[in-house]
Amino acid sequence: MTDEYKQKAAASYLRLLEIMERLRGEGGCPWDREQTHESLKRYLIEETYEVLAALEDQDDSAFCDELGDLLLQVVFHSQIASEGNRFSISDVTEGINQKMIRRHPHVFGDEVAETSIDVLAAWELIKKAEGNSAGRKKQIMQINDNLPALLYAQKVQDKAARVGFDWSDLKGPLAALNEEITELLAAKNKQEQAEELGDCFFSLVNVARFCQLDSEDCLKQAAKKFIRRFNYIEQKMEQQQKLWSEADMNELNTYWNEAKQAEKGE
Repeated sequence: MTDEYKQKAAASYLRLLEIMERLRGEGGCPWDREQTHESLKRYLIEETYEVLAALEDQDDSAFCDELGDLLLQVVFHSQIASEGNRFSISDVTEGINQKMIRRHPHVFGDEVAETSIDVLAAWELIKKAEGNSAGRKKQIMQINDNLPALLYAQKVQDKAARVGFDWSDLKGPLAALNEEITELLAAKNKQEQAEELGDCFFSLVNVARFCQLDSEDCLKQAAKKFIRRFNYIEQKMEQQQKLWSEADMNELNTYWNEAKQAEKGE
């Protein structure tokens, strides 16, 4: 990291802080001055998803822009907090600086971690120790309940795996999935079906995790694939000037298979 890079980064960072302080100050923007942590929650979520969309599209220009919008949310919340003398952006940045150093003793200290698995296992132990030293009992499975269900399930499984509670190979999660499907088929009522279906989802997420795949992304791509094929069927229906009610499933399945073949380039 060159001195020029550091100076440029510091200047742009300070400029952002100055802009936010002015927007929130006397004579600033009425809208910005009205905002609270609560009113900004939706924007924090929206900007996060905008970042993910740009990343998925592999659009560096949009990715850079959306990361800036997300950074703005961090600065915005920090400015509001500083106005109440609770904490400042400096507390936020110094806090994460110290945390990253503390949680990487194999880089900044004398500890040794040969693999990423070693790093993650140590990370969980350090986090737990941090909670205990702060007077908070930090359990391994202390996870944000507001996460989307698939991400929540994968987080649960990741944390269990980091301390060694995991299958030895892919056969384990696949066998568990087959077992859950069997139990779903044997369910006698809605309550049992709901419980067993949840277990099936959980097992599927575990299969994805074991394959080093993101279950959320896998499902998103599957849904997009369905949309593409459905749009093909809709186009065929319009060409035939037919209503959906006029088509039978055999005809629709024919179009569906055509869409599948078209995607394969056959």
